[in-house]
Amino acid sequence: MKNTKNLRAQDPFLQREREQYDNPLPSREFILQVLAQNGAPMHEDELLDLLEITDAEEDLFSRRMRAMERDGQVMRNRKREFCIMDKLDLIKGKVQGHPDGFGFLIPEDGSADMFLSEKEMHQVLHGDVVMVSQSGVDRRGRPEAKIIEVLVRANNRVVGRLFDDHGIQFVVAENRRITQDILVVPGEAHQAQVGQVVILEIIQHPNKHAQPMGRIVEVLGNYADSGMEIEIALRKHDLPNEFPKDVERQAKAIPPTVAAEDWAGREDIRSLPLVTIDGETARDFDDAVYCAPEKDGYRLVVAIADVSHYVQPNDALDREAILRGNSVYFPRRVIPMLPEELSNGLCSLNPQVDRMCMVCDMHVDGHGEITGYRFYPSVMYSHARLTYTQVAAMLAEPDGELAKSYATVVPHLQNLYGLFQKLLTARNKRGAIDFETVETQMIFDANGKIERIVPVVRNDAHKLIEECMLAANVCAANFLHENKQPVLYRIHQGPTPEKLEALREFMKEFGLEIGGGDEPKAADYSKLLKRIKGRPDAALLQTVMLRSLRQAKYEPENIGHFGLGYEAYAHFTSPIRRYPDLLVHRAINAVLQGKQYKPSMKWEDLGLNCSMTERRADDATRDVDAWLKCFYMREHLGSVFTGTVSSVTSFGMFVSLDDLYVEGLVHISELGKDYFHFDASKHQLLGERTGQKYRLGDRVEVRVVKVDMESTKVDFVLQNPVQVEGAEGEASFERKSPKGKKRHG
Repeated sequence: MKNTKNLRAQDPFLQREREQYDNPLPSREFILQVLAQNGAPMHEDELLDLLEITDAEEDLFSRRMRAMERDGQVMRNRKREFCIMDKLDLIKGKVQGHPDGFGFLIPEDGSADMFLSEKEMHQVLHGDVVMVSQSGVDRRGRPEAKIIEVLVRANNRVVGRLFDDHGIQFVVAENRRITQDILVVPGEAHQAQVGQVVILEIIQHPNKHAQPMGRIVEVLGNYADSGMEIEIALRKHDLPNEFPKDVERQAKAIPPTVAAEDWAGREDIRSLPLVTIDGETARDFDDAVYCAPEKDGYRLVVAIADVSHYVQPNDALDREAILRGNSVYFPRRVIPMLPEELSNGLCSLNPQVDRMCMVCDMHVDGHGEITGYRFYPSVMYSHARLTYTQVAAMLAEPDGELAKSYATVVPHLQNLYGLFQKLLTARNKRGAIDFETVETQMIFDANGKIERIVPVVRNDAHKLIEECMLAANVCAANFLHENKQPVLYRIHQGPTPEKLEALREFMKEFGLEIGGGDEPKAADYSKLLKRIKGRPDAALLQTVMLRSLRQAKYEPENIGHFGLGYEAYAHFTSPIRRYPDLLVHRAINAVLQGKQYKPSMKWEDLGLNCSMTERRADDATRDVDAWLKCFYMREHLGSVFTGTVSSVTSFGMFVSLDDLYVEGLVHISELGKDYFHFDASKHQLLGERTGQKYRLGDRVEVRVVKVDMESTKVDFVLQNPVQVEGAEGEASFERKSPKGKKRHG
């Protein structure tokens, strides 16, 4: 390209750059356009000259080019010339490590994952962002990748345990997807003892020829110290857990009571006998409810804490809430999204105090259908803080002592229960999927040790509140959709074509089928669930159905909620502990004021962030639960338990114990003297010679043989396997059912 006088004036995005910067540089789009028109890679000096970059601008321009490299728009070749990525047939993506040393490239464009060999993984760590080219196809037919360039190093600090091998110290990361040992630079262990949990700062990332190296910057303590499992999870998953000073200052500056000037424009509903209904250990009360019969149905009032009044867009509280995305609930510890002054104080609908809230005021007809609703900001007064257990008891015994002590609110609870029955009818008519799952709770003793693990029984009070919250969430989504206000919807897609086909094939073996053709609805799943209820293999069939569905997430595009059977659904009822709910409140407020709410980030980016923080919280709590259960199982080594096969893999089967609600592995080598082959479509392991099957949902009896705290794994072996004659008269094994009877199929 020939030099053109004042080339930069031709930048189509020049005005945008002028609005954002005092000294505007050529836009990214224009730089790409110039490179494309040049028709060949360009050295930085050529580009500087062509775009008339001054000496004063050179440093800023270099930063822009580095940012374009990080974002995968351009890259430098071996001659240090800039190339347009789209012309190099390279693929940008994130590295996903595997505990066995290999890994995968998860492409940003949503294309198929690519295999990364152990050799390729030697130069990166889990989470790094890289550019790759396809180098071939591996033995399983997967596209295989070769790393061309590392764009972003995801791990600057790593939590792990310190080890010593003949004087060489290294840290083994707690994140099992990071499989490389990280060498400790001599003299940089800083009093850490072998075996302790430490934080290591990486000062040299891995490359083709060298291991990663780092220095220890913090010693967390010994592995078995009380609460260590949470400290590890916080750092392993990069969970923000300390509020910055500016956030604390802002929270402390907010008056602890509702100010009179805040009442402006709000309806006073303090006379309504609203109550909160939560678990015994809850401290942040998002929602309060009230119900009364009225013509042709019921009035249902759901009042939600008005967090949006106190957390303003882009203030310190808001920026931290975006980073956290949600509160994280560990056993015995909560990492809140908002400081305690708000989460347990001014934004919590505590009893006998005035609180500001956003109300969804609904009319529900005699068939459980919402025929009208209204949103408005208000001031409320909670008349009682009730628990699910208390409400269930008062509904069961309206003349009991507990009911007498809450005599003024019992009639309203009975109204709620009457409404609940109508909402259940509508739910069944809608065909919402209702999987029967078991949640558990750990009960700790005074020393912080698990005393027992118990199932959480969902009574009618749980279900009653759930239906009220669903109703309010649906109204919120409908209100924003009707008013064309963008927002994050809670979406849930149906099964992929591949998973649907696998589900149909599996159900055929049992003489069952799922209706709906190529696009089944929630009602089709619900009908099948009702059909299998009561069957001895119901748990197996339900598990396979559940695994055919995709994960729910947050997106600005409304595609409905498959599982609940809603055309539009949004989260409105928990703004204290979920950022998407806070966004919904802001959007509703904007519509009520005749405006449109525009967040500081793109809606798409907010959706990705909120979905990520939700998964991050789930992963962290899962890690903590696994560690605590392992610690608990050390006392049960050698014990025999009955359980259900909860998962089948190529290397064995996982069994969930009935009494303890703990899962462990029976390795494939412990299944008997045979070659066992994994059939993913049938969720089973099949013995080649004996025909012995081990299938998802099978009942087995196992003995605990190993508990590994480092990997948080529990190993089982089958108890009292029965010897049977194989095809050539050799002894093989067939397990017994818990009652000593053989199980077939």
